[in-house]
Amino acid sequence: MPTIEVNGKNYETDNEGYLVNFNDWDLDFAKFVAKKEELELTDNHWEILNFLRMYYQYHQTPPNIRELTQAVSEEIGEEKGKSPYLYDLFPEGPAQQGSKIAGLPQLFVDPNEYTVI
Repeated sequence: MPTIEVNGKNYETDNEGYLVNFNDWDLDFAKFVAKKEELELTDNHWEILNFLRMYYQYHQTPPNIRELTQAVSEEIGEEKGKSPYLYDLFPEGPAQQGSKIAGLPQLFVDPNEYTVI
C-alpha cells in the first residue's frame, strides 16, 4: 500500500489516498491532504471534518451524501446540512473529499444492496 510522509511521520493510504488506519489521523495529515486537494481549511471545514470523524466513530462507516446532509442538519444545523453549503466547503464532494481529509476510509457501495426496477 502507498505511504505518505508528512513531517517525518508515515501514513499508510489506499491507492486513492484515503487513510488505511482511522487512528493514524492527525492535523498534519488533514492539512497535507487538504493542500493536495487545493483547499485552505477554515473553521467551517474543521467543524465538518470533526463531525465526519464523530459520525464514523459511531456508525463505523463513512456517510454517503444523503446521510451526511441529514446528520449535519440534525446535529449542527439545517443551514450547514444543505448540499450547497457542504459543496462550497468540499467541491469534489463533501462525503468523498471530506472523508478523505478527515481520515475516514473510502466509502464503497455494494451493488448487491440495490435493485433496479
